[in-house]
Amino acid sequence: MQTIQLITPSGTKSEITCGEGALQRKLCELTSTRECFLLTDSNVYALYREMIEREWKGVPLFVLKAGEKSKNFDSLQNILERMIGAGLHRNACLIALGGGVIGDIGGLAASLYMRGIHCVQIPTTLLAQVDSSVGGKTAVDFGMVKNVIGAFYQPEYVIADPLFFATLPEREVRCGLGEIVKYGGLNGEIFDDLWQNKERLFDFEYLISIVGKCIAHKARVVEADEKEQGLRKSLNMGHTTGHALELFYGDKSHGEFVLIGMYLEILLAEEKGMCDREYVEKLKELIFLALGKLPDLSRMGDAAYLAKMDKKNRSGDVISMIVPTRYNEYAELNVPYAEYESFLRKKEKELC
Repeated sequence: MQTIQLITPSGTKSEITCGEGALQRKLCELTSTRECFLLTDSNVYALYREMIEREWKGVPLFVLKAGEKSKNFDSLQNILERMIGAGLHRNACLIALGGGVIGDIGGLAASLYMRGIHCVQIPTTLLAQVDSSVGGKTAVDFGMVKNVIGAFYQPEYVIADPLFFATLPEREVRCGLGEIVKYGGLNGEIFDDLWQNKERLFDFEYLISIVGKCIAHKARVVEADEKEQGLRKSLNMGHTTGHALELFYGDKSHGEFVLIGMYLEILLAEEKGMCDREYVEKLKELIFLALGKLPDLSRMGDAAYLAKMDKKNRSGDVISMIVPTRYNEYAELNVPYAEYESFLRKKEKELC
């Protein structure tokens, strides 16, 4: 078991406990001395109903329909109405038990209720454990733009326990690997770990061992740049194109689209002579070991306009991407929108 402290420049503090037994170690401490409200989704509730009813007996509960489509203003309003109905006070704690959707919308609800109550993240998916539960990004989607309405709001505690991995379908593992491989593109130590264990990417014993390394990397980045003004932008590697394709197609998981986005953006960076060939070939191999194969990306060029709303862009006329260039190094790549769209249309013809 590992405990990681995250202290931001604004003075907020998160304690992240990860590893086997983390939930039992922290649960009694968190629930016995405070007023709590539990938020989860229909999938998690169906799988862990007995545990929820045992560990959170008498705690007000809201079960959100599972899926990205629930991460919207209507769901947020319903959660807040339930919190008000429960009579929660300013010192209450919202516990977000679920994957990235629950963590994002739950964190936002906690930030808004009475201008901010305590928040505890208990991520149940691999992706949420290694990435979205840490760092305080909260959001809902609006229209065709992902995570465009939100706030930075650090959870008081994050509890990342691998006990939930036993019920993850293979696709959810691929989703988590999308963010883990991203960390490999940012961090040489994680890259070496992945490369040396590339035949074990779907081995839960191995995945448990790498979760803490990914969390530690993200915690150090957030400590240096809480509000994504500089260094934290690096954590969006693969996300510019990945988000655009995710919104356009919507038939793959977030992590799978991060892998696809990384691959396409590496190809663009290679065309511009930015990459060490031997290194990115290894990284591309890791991408496909995690992803399997590229899906049908016909009409990919039509998705280009959705990248205009990416939060890294300085304007809609220039698309910004974070690309791996060589071992332990990455760079920001900015290209005019017309060039970006043309590149996607060219790759659409080559790959489909």
